[in-house]
Parts: sequence; C-alpha cells; structure tokens
Amino acid sequence: SKVLLAAAVCTKAGKALVSRQFVEMTRTRVEGLLAAFPKLMNTGKQHTFVETESVRYVYQPLEKLYMVLVTTKNSNILEDLETLRLFSRVIPEYCRVLEESEISEHCFDLIFAFDEIVALGYRENVNLAQIRTFTEMDSHEEKVFRAVRETQEREAKAEMRRKAKELQQIRRDGERGKKGPGFGGFGSSGMSSSNTAIITDTLIEAEKPKPTPAPVRSSGPSKALKLLGKGKEVDDFVDKLKSEGENIILPSTGKRPSEASKSLPPPTHTESVHMRVEEKITLTCGRDGGLQNMEVLGMITLRVSDEKNGRIRLKVSNNDKRGVQLQTHPNVDKKLFTAESVIGLKNPDKSFPLKSDVGVLKWRLQTTDESFIPLTINCWPSESGTGCDVNIEYELQDECLELNDVVISIPVPSGVGAPVIGDLDGEYRHDSRRNVLEWCLPVIDVKNKTGSLEFSIPGQPNDFFPVNVSFVSKGSYCDIQVTKVYQVDGDSPVRFSTETSFVVDKYEIL
Repeated sequence: SKVLLAAAVCTKAGKALVSRQFVEMTRTRVEGLLAAFPKLMNTGKQHTFVETESVRYVYQPLEKLYMVLVTTKNSNILEDLETLRLFSRVIPEYCRVLEESEISEHCFDLIFAFDEIVALGYRENVNLAQIRTFTEMDSHEEKVFRAVRETQEREAKAEMRRKAKELQQIRRDGERGKKGPGFGGFGSSGMSSSNTAIITDTLIEAEKPKPTPAPVRSSGPSKALKLLGKGKEVDDFVDKLKSEGENIILPSTGKRPSEASKSLPPPTHTESVHMRVEEKITLTCGRDGGLQNMEVLGMITLRVSDEKNGRIRLKVSNNDKRGVQLQTHPNVDKKLFTAESVIGLKNPDKSFPLKSDVGVLKWRLQTTDESFIPLTINCWPSESGTGCDVNIEYELQDECLELNDVVISIPVPSGVGAPVIGDLDGEYRHDSRRNVLEWCLPVIDVKNKTGSLEFSIPGQPNDFFPVNVSFVSKGSYCDIQVTKVYQVDGDSPVRFSTETSFVVDKYEIL
C-alpha cells in the first residue's frame, strides 16, 4: 500500500502553507490532519513523530515552521525519517528565509521538488543534486514560453502604435483638406474623418489591455492565475489586430527564431498505450567551422489510458552508433533493460500510472565531433565596393533525417534598405523590424540535401552573425524507438501509438 499520504510545511499552529498529497485526499481532510498535529505534541519534549489511531506524523521543526510527513501507521519509520531529512533539505534550496511569506512565494518550486522525492506514492531514490537537476529541466520550457510571449506582446504593441500614428496622420490630412478653400475633396468628407477618429481611439485604447481582475483567494498563491491571464490577453490582442486587417506573423524572439520552440501538431488518433519520443538539440558552431558544443537530449514518455494495459513491457530498439548515454526511470527495472533492452517496472505486479505522462527512459549525447552535426551551415560574407556579398549554404549531413519548416535567420544591418537577393533555393522573408533575413525551406531531406542563397547589402562581415537555425522533424536523431509493447502476463502484444519529434532548442553559428 502507499504509505506516504502527504508532505507539508505548516506553521506552529498547524496552518498549511504548502501541502502535497500523494493519495486522493480532500482539502478539508488535509487541513484537518495538519490542524490536529500541534495539539498532539508534548511540549518541551524533543520527539520526531506523534501518532493518532489512523496516522503517524513524522516531523522536523524549521525555525517557526514544521516540515511534516503524514504516513500510515504500518510505514517504516526509519525510512520515513530519511525521507523527511531530504524534504527538509530541499526547502532552503528555494527559500532564503524559513518564513510564511517566502514559503508561499515558492510553493510551486517546492511542490515540483517534492514530486521528485516521491512519485505516485512511492519513494524515489534521489539525492539533493538530482532534485536540483530534474526541477531545473522542467522549468526550461516555461522560460522559453515566457520569452516568446513577451516578445509577441512587445511587437504587437509597437505595431499598434505605428498603426495609430498612421491613422492620426490620415485624420490630420483629412482635416487639412476640409479647411482648404474650395477643396471639398472626396477623402475628407465629415463621415470618413469621424470614422478614422473612432478607429484611432479603439486602437490607442487597445494598447494597454486591461486585465480583468480574477477572484483570487488571498491565502493561495496567485501566480498561476496571472500567468494564464497574460496569455489570454495577448491572444485577444493579436485577434483584434487580425480583425483590423493586420497580417500578424507571430514572431519569435529577436534573438533567435528557434526560441518559439517549434513543435509538431499533436497526432489525431492515439491508442490506449501511447508514447512520445522527443529529442531536442542545442548546438553552437564557429563561423569558420569547429563545433563548440552539441547536445541532444531525448526522452520516451509513456501514457496508459486503459487499466487493462497497466502491466506492460516495452521493447526498445536502440540503433545509436554515436555513443548515447541512456538512463532509466528509478522505478524501471534497470537489469532487465541492460540485458534485453526491455522497459518494465521493478515490481512486475505494479501497473504504470493511468492517464498520466511518465518519463521511462532518457538519453543524452554530447559531442564536439563535427561529423555529428545534422545540418551544416556555411555563411561566407565578402566585402565588395558597395558593401557585402553574402553566400550562405546548407548541407544535410545525416541523410536519414527529414527536416521540416527549416528557417535559417541571418541578421542584416538596419537602415540600409532591403538586401538584394541573387540565387536562392526555397523562399526568403526580410523582417525589417527585427533586421533579419529569414531563409525558409519547407523540407530538407536526401532529395535536396544542399542549397544556397546569395544576397548583397551594405555592411561588414561581422554584421551577419550569429546565424540561427530552427526546424522540426518527425524522425529520431539518435534512432531510439519502441518497437513492441506486450503484457507482463503471457507476453501477448498490445496495440500502441507513437509520436516522434526532433526539435531545436538552440542552434547557432557564432
């Protein structure tokens, strides 16, 4: 049975500041258990646990607060004390001072860290350093998401202002036209000028979308609500621009287009056993060749949505020739994986959790071997009498891959007009607001593994770096796939679906 019921930080009076339940439990039950806890303690005596008829509290004082684990009474108290010690050490990682306000402010960080210590009610075999790594890995996507959002907001606002100015100018011109002697003019009839005035007002108004105050419980953390609110505003805002005839290409950050962290659309049909095989690449290259660093991180995430398929094993086919390091989830039987390339739970009687995404296998490849670069980019600016002639070419080194929606972004000098494009494979877009020339290729595969672009523009060779690349792919770079799923009992095969993606986290030529 699951022996750990909840982990909480509470005040000396038993008020819950943050609590993570590892079994189904209502809020009132948790609050009741914690409120009862201080009353059970014998004052003055130093103990580590107290009990009632139904539960045991294992606790540790943290200055004015308590770190409490609520367990069943058949739980192993020595293990619980060990687990408690790890919980207590996690808190100072995120909170500078052990006070109510600080705990409330970092409640989500603490909950994520608590989840690394206990998963699905079972203890994980982790130490503090691993918790740090795992929780940081989780929050990278959020940083990217926020950065993209902020840029989209800024650019949409700038576009709004520009449009408002234009309309004001039109209105002024219109009014001037009316006053002029004898110039009735078509464009300046009273009707149209009052119309533009209305549009201008709505535009200027829209510049600061007013957040509707969501009803927030003062005790709970309000961060989550704010985050959602903001995204909604930006979407409404962009829709408004579109309705006014603005062609909005949702931009990525000025720094690098890949930060939009392009991802593939989700599959239309999934089986009750579904796997996501996801890989991300981070790559930094010198402009004269030379791979400074390349890292590919991969993960297989399993989702079981039918309980009759809970006790299963996955046969993994690993065709990697480059020396990837693999790591199984702590609850997965490592010996079985090493011997037979099969993923199954250490305890074969247990089921994989239902309707939740579980990472079962991770891998990592880090290299400075240039032959591993999936797509090489050679950007060659040479000075001419009038500025720079830039030749840029790509070559797909890994012929098994098919890259989609490839965008190669080359910075260009501002204020010198548009680049003059010569020979070109694919299409290009000159974004004069962000001063970037985007070279767009819908597909790069073995049939068009090389391509080039030539353009000229006033500037110096340094102006055209760093070049950034983004793409998505439905293939796996490391070639690690699940080939078969079968029941633990009787080995009968189970239908499953897989979605594979290989995307860019950062890919730049400096």
